[in-house]
Parts: sequence; C-alpha cells; structure tokens
Amino acid sequence: MAETVADPRRLITKPQNLNDAYGPPSNFLEIDVSNPQTVGVGRGRFTTYEIRVKTNLPIFKLKESTVRRRYSDFEWLRSELERESKVVVPPRPGKAFLRQLPFRGDDGIFDDNFIEERKQGREQFINKVSGHPLAQNERCLHVFLQDEIIDKSYTPSKIRHA
Repeated sequence: MAETVADPRRLITKPQNLNDAYGPPSNFLEIDVSNPQTVGVGRGRFTTYEIRVKTNLPIFKLKESTVRRRYSDFEWLRSELERESKVVVPPRPGKAFLRQLPFRGDDGIFDDNFIEERKQGREQFINKVSGHPLAQNERCLHVFLQDEIIDKSYTPSKIRHA
C-alpha cells in the first residue's frame, strides 16, 4: 500500500505582523441583543429587545445599526426565512404559555430572570441565522436587523452585493 505525502507547500505560512494579529478581522458580523424593555399594560403588555449590529460585510447597507424587536418580530423572521429561502432555520425560543397563567405568584413572562433567559435565547437564534451565508442574502434578514420598522408587506428577494 502506497503512503501518501502531504504537499509541503500547504504547510508554508506567511509570517504574521502586528496589523494581521491585532487589526480588525477581514469579515465580521457582531449582533448583540440587550436592553429588554417591557411596555404596555394588561393584555397589551410585551417586551422588546434592542438589536445592535456591527459589520464590515459588504452585503449590509449599514455598518452599524440599532433596532428594537419583540417576540412576534422574531416569529416573522423565522417564517419568512422558512418560506423564502433554502436555509434550515434553527428553532427560536418558544412561547411561554405556562408562565402566562394567572395566580403564579411571580411576574410570569415579565419576571426579570425569565426576560434575561429569553434575551440570551434571542441572541443565540439571531446569531445562528445571520451567520448563515445564504440567510445573509435574504431581504427579510436585512429588514429585521436594520430597518427601524418592519414592513411586513415587503417584497421578498435576494440582496445583491454592493
């Protein structure tokens, strides 16, 4: 049986300088979910989350943006991606039906610890989705991440590189 030898040219690397080691990454997309705020009263009460985006990817029109989103906006994004793209969309944190029951003795879905758990789940979801190269081409992702108000009557399409 013949032994295969790796091509030694693949092992030769260029020396790294300080700019390479500590300069900005060639491509990055950072998305933070933070600053949950509960608004409204009674049955109209809900929590919104701040979505901050920083990127140098040319496909995004804004290099930095901040928007606020609520649970139904995450549901909208998931359904749009499932309907319009070939991306396998990860599950998002589901509705917390048991936490909505009356007489629980706590704040239910508005409990600070629960909101923090949801915030982390939202951040994991949006980072998984937006990290997918095919999802980055979907207009719905750009609307979700960078448009102040989601126009749910938008025309689904692909984003072209600038």
